[in-house]
Amino acid sequence: MLAAMPRPATSPPPAAEGPPRSCGSPLRTRGDACPGSLRLHGADDGALARVRLPGGRLTAGQADVLGELAGRLGDGDIHLTSRGNAQLRALAADCGGELARSLGESGLLPSERHERVRNVVASPLSGLDGLGRADVGPWLTELDALLCASERAVELSGRFLFALDDGRGDVSSLGADVTLEARGDGGALLRVGGAGDAVQVPGTQAARAALVAAETFLDRARDAGVWRVSELPGGPGPLLAEAVRACGAAGVDATRTDGPRSVPGAAPPRPGVVTGRDRSRAALSVGVPLGRATAAQWRLLAETAREQGDGTLRLTPWRGVVVPGLAPRRAAGALDALAAAGLITGPDSPWSGVGACIGRPGCAKSLSDVRALAGAAVGPRGALPVYWSGCARRCGHPHGDRVDVVATAQGHEVSVVRGGTRAAPVTVPGGDACDPSALSAAVAAARAARD
Repeated sequence: MLAAMPRPATSPPPAAEGPPRSCGSPLRTRGDACPGSLRLHGADDGALARVRLPGGRLTAGQADVLGELAGRLGDGDIHLTSRGNAQLRALAADCGGELARSLGESGLLPSERHERVRNVVASPLSGLDGLGRADVGPWLTELDALLCASERAVELSGRFLFALDDGRGDVSSLGADVTLEARGDGGALLRVGGAGDAVQVPGTQAARAALVAAETFLDRARDAGVWRVSELPGGPGPLLAEAVRACGAAGVDATRTDGPRSVPGAAPPRPGVVTGRDRSRAALSVGVPLGRATAAQWRLLAETAREQGDGTLRLTPWRGVVVPGLAPRRAAGALDALAAAGLITGPDSPWSGVGACIGRPGCAKSLSDVRALAGAAVGPRGALPVYWSGCARRCGHPHGDRVDVVATAQGHEVSVVRGGTRAAPVTVPGGDACDPSALSAAVAAARAARD
């Protein structure tokens, strides 16, 4: 790890990441090495900075800053993550101070002590298409402000995740530690981990309740030696009960309930033009091939947001970008321009549903250049998305049903994951020098698989 600037005394020392802890396994005894804007990660292609963007939201001006920094200090591209954040790669080891100053001046670093705990995903189309039960934008703004003002929140792991779901069920399926789900009556359901029960709270107190639940988790996490709710011995049930009591003590009207969940695993935003019910405004939803936006693509997205939209962008947990606030009559032309730049603008794109980790040569642990192989294997979209991983860690892999392609010492294993169950893999022998036609055929067959 490379420090961009001195770390607060409360931050754990950097160390290599251990395997995820399950109930009954040894406590985590090494520090949380999750990278950030001020704690850079040393990768094979240089230092890496992860810029947290709660809800994936940023202004066109802030996008300009990220693009300028990527070009001047890094590889020139913006790398999107599975939590709607942005990463800068191939940075020089001594760029930390300059990077921190630029991010701070642009508003992308509102708190040096909290920058790694601002992990919040939100329904990307909330308030845009009329399909959610409530616009979670106000919750997002308030929760981020509360996080940055909380002394206790500094203790959260960089892996701890909040999810704000507008009721459609898209981000509630991402395995967050604390989830808020909008109700049709203006209230919210608060969930912790995978607990079946929930806590019902007024919408006006939802953000406060989410922070209280996270701070309550810290009381149990310290004794248990864990970073995520899913790692708590005994499961999330006891934490939920404690969260109800803590909410009451904090003045939040909280009632335990077994209220129905939103539709689990609702689809992410489809590429294309998105219109609201009154059709007065439109948004553009596009995918970024392999989550890596080139300098030209990123610049065009920022220009579209500034000149035709409302001046903002929303990065999605599915490595896409939403541009809100366009006049409907201009949306189709703007989408065509983004398509010409190589972005995914419709289901017919061969890149639809295709993802990959950084692979070789960026990662020392990777056994394969999975991005090159994924590019060689793209074709007609199948029934399932596919994710390519350079090693068994499967960094950044999506949730839900998918095809997993994992590089191993023997070759590449291709398996179908449904409902959390992984089918027996098909192994295509060879690493980067494998038979590309055989690997493409195995991936195509798996993607086309039906129940």
